[in-house]
Amino acid sequence: MSTPEGGARRADAVRNRQLALEAATGLLAEPGTAPTVEAIAKRAGLGAGTVVRAFGGKDALLDAAVSGLLEPVVRCGTELLAQLGPVRALRPFLEELIAFQSAHHGVNAYLEGVDLPAVTALRTELVAVVHEMITGAQAEGAIRTDLDPAVVTTLIGRTAYAIARTPAPAEGLTDAYLTVLTDGLRRP
Repeated sequence: MSTPEGGARRADAVRNRQLALEAATGLLAEPGTAPTVEAIAKRAGLGAGTVVRAFGGKDALLDAAVSGLLEPVVRCGTELLAQLGPVRALRPFLEELIAFQSAHHGVNAYLEGVDLPAVTALRTELVAVVHEMITGAQAEGAIRTDLDPAVVTTLIGRTAYAIARTPAPAEGLTDAYLTVLTDGLRRP
């Protein structure tokens, strides 16, 4: 008799974890809505204590939610690189990255001082993918070699972030940015 009861609790815990994760992810997608434990619990229809128990703390919950948002972007970059090669993958991946940052740029405001090991690992992978695209494109002679790949990676990331944060950007801004960037990266 204790096995079914224990099994039921585990099923409830799995369900509660999923509800809390979905609620946190939803709150992160809403600009200006702080993903507090209370707000997450309310959206999930759970108690605050249940939300905390489901993940062992707010940091772990936010780490899971943000990494769930970021992982598809990293996977997209990896797949584009494998399928298209560094030269042809760079622009479509940057479009994807800017779209992601536009949708989720407000998330960073809630992450200061939060321990996010999974997100940190994914950010490292993201930088590595962009770096591989740049060094590969340089090796193929498609983009200039007088710029350090780390500088180009930072330039791309910071500029893409600025474009993403532009309130109500003009139509075509992303395309214009990518055109200027790719033209500027071509070998002279």
